[in-house]
Amino acid sequence: MIETDLESLVSRIRACRICRDAPGGMPLPHEPRPVVVAWKMARILIAGQAPGLRVHETGIPFNDRSGDRLREWLGVTRETFYDPANFAIVPMGFCFPGYDSKGSDLPPRNECAQVWRSTLLAAMPQVELVVTIGQYAQAWHLGASRKASLTDTVAGWRDVLAAPGKPRHLPLPHPSWRNSGWLKRHPWFEAELLPVLRREIAMRVHQSG
Repeated sequence: MIETDLESLVSRIRACRICRDAPGGMPLPHEPRPVVVAWKMARILIAGQAPGLRVHETGIPFNDRSGDRLREWLGVTRETFYDPANFAIVPMGFCFPGYDSKGSDLPPRNECAQVWRSTLLAAMPQVELVVTIGQYAQAWHLGASRKASLTDTVAGWRDVLAAPGKPRHLPLPHPSWRNSGWLKRHPWFEAELLPVLRREIAMRVHQSG
């Protein structure tokens, strides 16, 4: 069972309406629906960007094609992935940010991380591995270890994973199908990084399904 302090914190995050009531920029074009999963038993944190439209509509994180690819990368089933004893799922922005003029998702809202992130991470000291997905999560979690580009950051994954301290980190590109070209241009990702990622995940999850 979730400890009372973390349970209360997650409940307050899910009720948060800062980006509607006191936004740091343009308000959301829709009603906020924060999506976050956090439990005291989870040893792995998925640090992503922000929910997409389908996740906003269902309230289930990574409930889309990107999630299918991410679970393939991790080597886990849907049941294992959605077991909160295995994975905490805490995006940089908790709500779908809307689309830009080209139909791409806007960046994560700043308010979420500014108000909630440090407190929420501090409430989960049991986390051993943080999977940082995309440049926004990498900027927050890796700090000076982050390189000038996402490709360089992911390419330097060995140094990131070997860095001293807890938790350990592994950087990934976003599993969006729009990044299929990136994966083809960088075959080392699937050949070298993914086997290590799957091993790190398998060490820390109870497989189901």
